[in-house]
Amino acid sequence: MSVEAKRKAQLVQAAITEIGMTGSMDVPVGKIAKRAGVSAALAFHYFGDKDRLFLAALRHVLTNFGMDVRASLATAHSPRARLEAVVAASFHPVNFDRNVVASWLNFYVFALRSEEAARLLAVYHHRLHSNLVHDLKPLIGADAAPGAAKRLGAVIDGLYLRCAAQRTAVTADEATALALTALSNELAQHGLPGTGANT
Repeated sequence: MSVEAKRKAQLVQAAITEIGMTGSMDVPVGKIAKRAGVSAALAFHYFGDKDRLFLAALRHVLTNFGMDVRASLATAHSPRARLEAVVAASFHPVNFDRNVVASWLNFYVFALRSEEAARLLAVYHHRLHSNLVHDLKPLIGADAAPGAAKRLGAVIDGLYLRCAAQRTAVTADEATALALTALSNELAQHGLPGTGANT
């Protein structure tokens, strides 16, 4: 990794940490730069302005999520197992870290004023929905799959929001269990077993 790439990565991680600790994106670049061990001038040189730094942080969070999903899916060999893998990746410790969760909530607010942030979040939601629909179809049918995918996506987002609002509201393991229960309930409505990943 080049020195520039390393410094950028440090600034992105520092931005996520500062947003997570303060619960707000109203964080001075100087404070982020100090946590990263670089000057504010260098941060502006690399990113141009604070919004570009926040966009880089959002891309970083989404990239990590995508990598976890792909890694989880690589070891899943049935539709049910793939669905459970997507849920597990959503609450992987890297993604459900308290600072990442708090940053995630602030990214939603950021998307209200940033077209690029809104686009990135739309891509995330589309990919999550597509992954869920893809493996729900062989289990509950093409007609029912989109609605079930929307409900499961809402459960995942809701657990993130609850954790962001109340830091001790739910652990990663509890969130995973709750989302898997929601999945089981969706499948049970179509006569499938409530548990098990071999279907």
